[in-house]
Amino acid sequence: MFIEFGIKDFIDILWAALMLYYVYRLMRESRSLNIFVGIMIFIAVWFFVSQILEMRLLGSILDKLVSVGVLALIVIFQEDIRKFLYDLGAHQRVRSIVRFFSPKNDNERNQTELKNIIMPIVMACMSMAKGKVGALIVIERHSSLNDIVNTGDVINANINQRLIENIFFKNSPLHDGAMIISKRRIRAAGCILPVSHNLDIPKNLGLRHRAALGISQETDALSVIVSEETGAISVAERGKFRLNLSAEELESILTNEMEEEKHDSTSTVANS
Repeated sequence: MFIEFGIKDFIDILWAALMLYYVYRLMRESRSLNIFVGIMIFIAVWFFVSQILEMRLLGSILDKLVSVGVLALIVIFQEDIRKFLYDLGAHQRVRSIVRFFSPKNDNERNQTELKNIIMPIVMACMSMAKGKVGALIVIERHSSLNDIVNTGDVINANINQRLIENIFFKNSPLHDGAMIISKRRIRAAGCILPVSHNLDIPKNLGLRHRAALGISQETDALSVIVSEETGAISVAERGKFRLNLSAEELESILTNEMEEEKHDSTSTVANS
């Protein structure tokens, strides 16, 4: 048996192990680890009954359950699977390969455009942080936020530091909601976001942080939060927080994320 073991068999086992590892990570991050363990036990029993004991009746029943169970798992975990595939495509190495094949002139022009968009957001956040003015800015990426935009007041204006600060001014009627930035424009303000019910959120973080985390769990949007209590700047992305950011760190995060979105939108226009 060991003589027949070749490189193809090694690759087969390696890929199967990697697939199980990434499924395990997906289940662990979505707090479904017990379901993963149960699935693995069921697969082990199914393999033992069908392949080793060769029980035809019980094996055929388990075969049907496996075929139906795969479809059921896809329906139940569709959001987690979508997030996993998105993270796979957004991996740093994949993004580096895509940018490598982009024209150099386009990349330089995109960098200039992004800086003109990102700097007003960064400067507004720093100014509001000094004055301890609470703010919540959600930047749309690939997932549409049209349903969120409909909960607020449509603005459709250029990204401007003074406008951002005026919207979140304490006496402004729109300061309590979220601002949505879409397609390089301030799309709406005063929007209502889904609130995360994650029990691991630190108790010192308020409703703005929970709303920012909630939208980052349901979509691939990037949320920037300015705390009204402490003035600290944070970012919620892919269901995780980056707390107490400096201006340089915030600029770097926004540049990396919006640079990917810019390339994707440019590629879509070019292909069409």
